[in-house]
Amino acid sequence: MTMTSDEIRSTFLDFYEQRDHHRLPSAPLVPATFDPSVLLTTAGMHPLKPYFAGQERPPYPRLTSCQKCFRASDIENVGTTLRHLTFFEMLGNFSIGDYFKEGAIAYAWELSTQGFGFKPEEIWVTVFGGDEELGLGPDEEAIALWQAAGMPRERIVECPRSENFWQAGPLGPCGPCSELYFDRGLEFGAPDDLPGGENERFLEFWNLVFMQYDQNPANRLTPLPSRNIDTGLGLNRFAAILQGRPSVFETDQFQPLISLGEELSGRRYGEDFATTRALRILADHSRAMTFLIADGVVPSNEDRGYILRRVMRRAIQQGRALGIEQGFLPRFADRVEEVMGSAYPELREQRAAIRAWVRSEEEGFGRTLEQGTRLLDDLIARAKVDGEEGLASQDVFQLHDTFGFPVDLTREIAAEHGLGVEDEGFEQLMEEQRTRARLGGGRTQTVDALRDRARALAGGVGFASEFTGYETTEQATTVGALEAENGRTLVKLLESPFYAAGGGQVSDSGLVESTDGEVRARVDEVFRLSGGDDQVLVVTPEVGELTPGAQVRAVVDRRARHATEANHTATHLLHAALRRRLGDHVRQAGSSVQPDKLRFDFTHGQALTPQELRDVEDDVNRWILENHRVRALTTTLDEARRLGAMALFGERYGDVVRMVEIGDGSFSRELCGGTHVRSTAEIGLFRVVGETSSAANVRRIEALTGPAAVDLLRAHDAALRETAETLRATPERVPDLVARLRERVRELERAEKQSGGARGGVDVDALSASATEHDGARVVAAVVEVADPKTLPDVADRLRARLGDAAIVLGAVADGRVHLVAAVAPALVARGVKAGAIVRVAAEVTGGGGGGRDTMARAGGRDPEQLPAAIDAARAAIEAALAG
Repeated sequence: MTMTSDEIRSTFLDFYEQRDHHRLPSAPLVPATFDPSVLLTTAGMHPLKPYFAGQERPPYPRLTSCQKCFRASDIENVGTTLRHLTFFEMLGNFSIGDYFKEGAIAYAWELSTQGFGFKPEEIWVTVFGGDEELGLGPDEEAIALWQAAGMPRERIVECPRSENFWQAGPLGPCGPCSELYFDRGLEFGAPDDLPGGENERFLEFWNLVFMQYDQNPANRLTPLPSRNIDTGLGLNRFAAILQGRPSVFETDQFQPLISLGEELSGRRYGEDFATTRALRILADHSRAMTFLIADGVVPSNEDRGYILRRVMRRAIQQGRALGIEQGFLPRFADRVEEVMGSAYPELREQRAAIRAWVRSEEEGFGRTLEQGTRLLDDLIARAKVDGEEGLASQDVFQLHDTFGFPVDLTREIAAEHGLGVEDEGFEQLMEEQRTRARLGGGRTQTVDALRDRARALAGGVGFASEFTGYETTEQATTVGALEAENGRTLVKLLESPFYAAGGGQVSDSGLVESTDGEVRARVDEVFRLSGGDDQVLVVTPEVGELTPGAQVRAVVDRRARHATEANHTATHLLHAALRRRLGDHVRQAGSSVQPDKLRFDFTHGQALTPQELRDVEDDVNRWILENHRVRALTTTLDEARRLGAMALFGERYGDVVRMVEIGDGSFSRELCGGTHVRSTAEIGLFRVVGETSSAANVRRIEALTGPAAVDLLRAHDAALRETAETLRATPERVPDLVARLRERVRELERAEKQSGGARGGVDVDALSASATEHDGARVVAAVVEVADPKTLPDVADRLRARLGDAAIVLGAVADGRVHLVAAVAPALVARGVKAGAIVRVAAEVTGGGGGGRDTMARAGGRDPEQLPAAIDAARAAIEAALAG
């Protein structure tokens, strides 16, 4: 029976829905923020872990879904094998304390034979064959149930623990599993081949996991109080079986992408292994990048952003290897949308964002690829001349760290030339870099330890604190439990008006005090636990000591709460204004809402212009003055999405959500659990104080509202008055007079240059004009003529003062030697551009060395003829660091 991938998906989900299963939409590829175990969703059951762990109540005990999944561990195998993918769809049915083995086996047999049309004799199964260390024999129950369903005993194969016993880790829930295999026939193998063995005759297509034990300690099993079912059927591999294709890349979801690659390259799938592999990688990686961006991931050099960047850059490199001209990646993203947009509407909804990011990354990596490939070719040629077996770890690390050239591409290209990479040394250098980055993380570790203690305290009591902070800031309540911890106390209240930190908003502060005033403790922090449904206070005793069972008043600091609410509502307005001015690709990438200020990170590839910033600020203040009502509504997730509510990527939402709506909702609706003002007029005033880069493709705006914004404007007024007094002019004339003074300074500098002054006659104006814009920063890399090379740092300083967030490299020749200086603004140092590293790159080209601080460094060299090449190398290193 032949089915399209869409038909397979609908057949599976319809089958289980008709058998009393609740159909769940696919969760995003970005996991919920409270589950940091993985960067991306890797399995169908992953979004359901809180249900299986008993942390949350499922919407229904029987569930079914088709889940988007991504596994970075398979990236090296993609294209080489017939079935490995990074992005794939996983169909599954789940029972949480409902049916067990009998139901799971009966359903799987019925759907396989009647729904998908397999002949009974084409199916074999494996079962757990027992394990002495676990003290378990063969899974006789599963064997009997398969026989009852109609499976002959000779087609039920017992397999060892390594094949047919599932466990998420060394400890915790686990259980035997049973796998279904399709028998392709003797033309693909031998009569004695069996499922689970190394052969091409049997293809696994479905895994049924029977979670029935808890393993703790290792190899000691106790029955779980509630037994669960978790099954997984990989849609793409299953499509290859039903469509009679030898590989997943020849199925209906992949063929349009393969055809596009053939069209653009003029090459043919199957003409040789290198071409086939490249076309497969392009098809898989273009699917992966499109879905990742649609789910809110943007290219960067950290965490899931790095995974996205890696698949995009591998796709770009393979496209170049096929001879495809630059600009092809958006066409692959469009083709993915054509093929899968009906099943996943987010691909269409995020079309503009997807196109913007893939275009930007392809353009940016094109430059890195050209520069890195040239340097790598030199390293490979040198290694061959020297008779080396591989590339030195220091060289590979410099390519990766300084030039942004992916180490996996280095490995692949080196392997094509018969060379390896010194992986152990490279990993050591990477670990040294990570160790440096972790320095200063002591407080985070302390907070994590305190949170663990809070979690243990909450787990030892039989209740969750009821949050009443939406309705009141003062609550009569009871101390349910407490525990002293290093001079502070962890407190569990029955009811609490204190907001627990989450969604970017800091926790409330305030007091917990006895009704007679004889006991008082200051609330320092509120930990959010159990997916947001519970909390524990961290308090510092001030008078007396709290005791379990005590009747107390919990009082939120109203002034701080209201200031925080004003900033939180302002972030919603800011988000709306940014999307209105810059485009729908703008998404929240992080925030910090505090009483004294707000910080908002958002996806955007370049710095905002002064006019864009002014437009955004004006929109926010206009909405404030219009005094729009702010209200929180409880609705269904589907209804919120229908209304266009913005959701925070990485957050996990239930079927019922809280939606904050401003005005009529035409410009701002967001899913949000935070606290807000009742109307926008309460914010008073909104003032942007800074716009910088937070990470690659992520910008950051910091702003003030209310009294804090008023204080800032008063300070600006005072500074303007003082300047006017110094200039003996009215405030209105200050800009004109400052401009005249600046022009006079330039005239003096030009005169000094013409007279061959002490600064060596460097034309700072011309150097400023030569600055190029790259990823929100200004870059100057130039050869200059100076009478005295000691003046280079002074020239670089003057340039940096003029250009702001800039990276500058200047080189000069004096007395037959090369002199180099690099100056980098602190904001760019935070993004990984370091003067010492940049100047060393240039110095090495000229046969020298040097170093210095991250913001200013000097170096020298022996080969003046190589100075232009050294400046080019420094520029490339700066651009690679900015792109990373």
